[in-house]
Amino acid sequence: MMSVILDYAQLTWPEVAALPRSLPLVIPLGNGYPTNRVFERLGMPERAGILPAIPFGWQESGLKIADHLLGAYLINLLNSLRDDGFSQVYALTPPGPDYGLGPARITLPPLASIAGNCLPSDEDRGKVILIPIGHTEQHGHHLPLSTDSDIIQAIAEGVAQAAPDKVARLPVMPYGVSTHRPSFAGTLNAGGRAFEDFWLGVIDVLVARGFDRFYLISGHGGNCSFLVNVVKYAGERYRRIFCSTSWLYLSGTQGVATLQERRRSGIGGMGHACELETALMLHIRPELVRMDKVVDEMDFIATPSYFMDWVEGGALVANPPWDDDTRTGAYGAGSLATRENGEYWLKAAISEKVIHIDEIHDQYTRREARRQAGYGLWGKNNCQE
Repeated sequence: MMSVILDYAQLTWPEVAALPRSLPLVIPLGNGYPTNRVFERLGMPERAGILPAIPFGWQESGLKIADHLLGAYLINLLNSLRDDGFSQVYALTPPGPDYGLGPARITLPPLASIAGNCLPSDEDRGKVILIPIGHTEQHGHHLPLSTDSDIIQAIAEGVAQAAPDKVARLPVMPYGVSTHRPSFAGTLNAGGRAFEDFWLGVIDVLVARGFDRFYLISGHGGNCSFLVNVVKYAGERYRRIFCSTSWLYLSGTQGVATLQERRRSGIGGMGHACELETALMLHIRPELVRMDKVVDEMDFIATPSYFMDWVEGGALVANPPWDDDTRTGAYGAGSLATRENGEYWLKAAISEKVIHIDEIHDQYTRREARRQAGYGLWGKNNCQE
């Protein structure tokens, strides 16, 4: 009997909820492993679910961070699957460190070497290193778990194509932080502290190679507060770099105006698995969108200082359970999405990020000139920090 590979990230959360909990699930480090050998290591099950690959962090990836940082990330992801009731969850890794995984690790040499394809080359020094981070998370009944990763990948690719002389990018990391993980099946969680430590480790490696400008962008709102911490810690650790992040995309003055031009929903219609994300996915990955299963949800418990829309509004910051405000995991009006608006908004999101790239270069250049001139305490420190 032919074994069947299930692409976990292309499922919706109700489909994950319906899976047998004995189904083996695998998170690979990189791609290129022989499928038949993977199934052999799993005991030749009829089916196995393969999750998105972690693109870097180990020796052969070309961007190695400390083993314990990668291990903590992996362990939290595997524990997310265990919390959902899955009994056979594994990390698939090349031979080498155990990462603290014990029996949850299976090892195979990949068919093809992937060394060196993640780290920007020496010729990219002086460019902004674009670091896109998505997530594997429920998106209602109609969008796949890969939604955040698919969208931020499209944006990152567009930025790299639009400004090749100004930016070099890393592959998309398909896992982030979901503090609301238990509410709906299928969502993973790297854990806030492990997430911050991992990305600081990535910055450490890149700074050691001579890179000094970084832009961490996210397709998942749950990553953003933790990325602010990463940026702050990185700025304290390396005073001569410019490391930055932003809230999702289409969140600045120009981006919000672009949304207002075309949106068909009112306030509350753009939150999660909403008009915006559904429109973008209709343009980027239309084959994965199930418009016949859309359920609009706009019954968020809103008050003047706390409400839900794309650029979260109000003075209050809180994190109540998602199932207080949604029955299906969606916040917003996905039924109002159109492919045409998705194409328009993707172009606008790319343009917004290109403007940010220019600003990062400007900030770095002007600040470095001031330091070199001995401004303030930089003169006393002789520009050595």
